[in-house]
Amino acid sequence: MRIVLGVAGGIAAYKAVLLLRLLREAGHDVRVVPTRAALEFVGRPTWEALSGQPVTTDVFEDVDQVAHVAIGQDADLVVVAPATADLLARAATGRADDLLTATLLVTRAPVLMAPAMHTEMWLHPATVANVATLRERGIHVLDPASGRLTGADTGPGRLPEPEDITAAALGLVAGGDLVGRRVVISAGGTREPLDPVRYLGNRSSGRQGVALARAAVARGAQVTLVGANLAVPVPPGVELVPVGSAAELREAVRVAAKDADVVVMAAAVADYRPVSPAGTKLKKTGAPPVLELVETVDILAELAHDRLRDGQVVVGFAAETGDETASVLEHGRAKARRKGADLLVVNAVGEGQGFGTPDNAVTILDGTGAVVAEASGSKDVVADAVWDAVRALG
Repeated sequence: MRIVLGVAGGIAAYKAVLLLRLLREAGHDVRVVPTRAALEFVGRPTWEALSGQPVTTDVFEDVDQVAHVAIGQDADLVVVAPATADLLARAATGRADDLLTATLLVTRAPVLMAPAMHTEMWLHPATVANVATLRERGIHVLDPASGRLTGADTGPGRLPEPEDITAAALGLVAGGDLVGRRVVISAGGTREPLDPVRYLGNRSSGRQGVALARAAVARGAQVTLVGANLAVPVPPGVELVPVGSAAELREAVRVAAKDADVVVMAAAVADYRPVSPAGTKLKKTGAPPVLELVETVDILAELAHDRLRDGQVVVGFAAETGDETASVLEHGRAKARRKGADLLVVNAVGEGQGFGTPDNAVTILDGTGAVVAEASGSKDVVADAVWDAVRALG
């Protein structure tokens, strides 16, 4: 896909470098069109090196190629990040005084703008009116994130994270194939208390589950994320239900799943919990305590069996390691047949693999253990592959 990445002159321009990389890693051809002010923050050589294409800012450059028209005509998608208050104002009034605004006037491709500015600028009536005008014309304008801004300021106006912008942008051209679907996703790792201080846990950060939520929102779904001890922020547009233990996760997922079309169990749920957690902190006495453990409920198998709504699709994740008895895939196939889910996403885990890493590699199985898809790369790429497999079920 041919994507134009417009970059306006704000301090958040540095984040657009990662956005460019994400779009390129997803296999897309990206032409960067910065404003002159944007080059004060990130220089032309950086954009050209990472995009592999020439970078121009003025309508009088590359005149023989009529670039101010051709770039917009050839685009399949236009993303502007950051979109400053000035850029929003110029776009809303139809200005064409540089290559980026000329491109915005010419293109008939979907356009996504990700604003970034100080809170006062974002809330100013002029900016509010400009955003309303752009949205009325069919331009997709994200709400900025809240958080630390330039200097000591904090509030709405922060550029959304590049992963969230990427998912929202690519979702515009994915056709919104989850529009009208209610989706429940579990993510993160449960913690089973040993005492008020310690717990049995695992290394899951929740990155893959959050990526699944981000992709589902971008495709138009209504998403509830049951998050167990997440180490990453929740994407905009996602309803978060925070939980701690396996029992809490089970209860929250079952409540949310009653209205869900799709349930995805991406959380790393403890297989065991202490029978009787100590009421006070365990002290060193010279003899380590003996822990009596009991199995937790198999939430995935239970959901697959109960199907809390007619026609509900249930997807599970299996974090596996190979051993002397079977490979990762063989263990996954056995689990797929045992669990009864519609799909099981199998991935190898271990030190520096799967848990807590930005990348993943998975094999997606059906309920019989047959391979239906494979995916590797960023966890956003894997998330899209999972949703593609869900959509293929009908």
